[in-house]
Amino acid sequence: MQEFESQAQAFADRIEAELNDGQLSFPTSLDISLRVKRLADNPDSSLEQIAAVVRTEPVLSAKVVRMANAVALNPYGSPITNVTDAVQRIGLASLRCLAFAVAAEQLAQDHRSSKMRAIASGLWMHSVDVASWAYAFAHELKVGSPDTAMFAGMMVDIGEFLLVARAADYPALEHDTTRFAEFVSAWNEPVGRAILETFELPESIIDAFNYDDPYGGSWPPKDLSDVLFVASLSAEIPNPFDKLLGTDRRFAVTDTAPDGIAKEELSALLDTARSAHHVILSAISN
Repeated sequence: MQEFESQAQAFADRIEAELNDGQLSFPTSLDISLRVKRLADNPDSSLEQIAAVVRTEPVLSAKVVRMANAVALNPYGSPITNVTDAVQRIGLASLRCLAFAVAAEQLAQDHRSSKMRAIASGLWMHSVDVASWAYAFAHELKVGSPDTAMFAGMMVDIGEFLLVARAADYPALEHDTTRFAEFVSAWNEPVGRAILETFELPESIIDAFNYDDPYGGSWPPKDLSDVLFVASLSAEIPNPFDKLLGTDRRFAVTDTAPDGIAKEELSALLDTARSAHHVILSAISN
């Protein structure tokens, strides 16, 4: 017990110091995501330059080609067999999302603690589920860009991801995962915001992560923040920290209809968006 408290305090002090200095330390597995994003954001980057970076990561290359050949993105069925054509087909927004998904999956698999690896894997599956619903809802409701919604959905657990990765330096924390979940809950928002800023995301995406007032209160969802909120509540794969803390957001939204969401209206949206959700979920996770 004392060792947990000592290491938790040391971890908190380190995170706080890094946030104050604006120098949050990233796991190396996120480097590829940052490289792809910065190239994609640079108007002087060529398609071939971006594709060359993608080709350095075999798993990312495979996922890009697989997504490009998904029926929703390739309705005419002409097979795409190379990374350059695949990047052009799926677009840079989807590429950013896939790059992060691959990095997060690798991060989940690399954790040396089996308990933390299981939590990280659950976070990855949850974020992929949220991203897929966000894409499907934005597409169905014509609320902004579905690709942007998908990328934002992949980032919903980014603060928790980083905290789990960094917890490898504090092995006592794995011995009480419920208390660790409470620790993560306290630090998730400031760490998540710092990461979003490090990724130099547009303000429109950063503002969508509204922790204080996440939903506008009317139906249907009218902006990216609303889409993320409903997608998070609709995710069928739970966030492992929600389970550790005894919460179940999906049960709440489908049965008690918080914030002006009627159960019947949400059920209808889930039914109409399910096909697109399945396509994107398969493209990202397989």
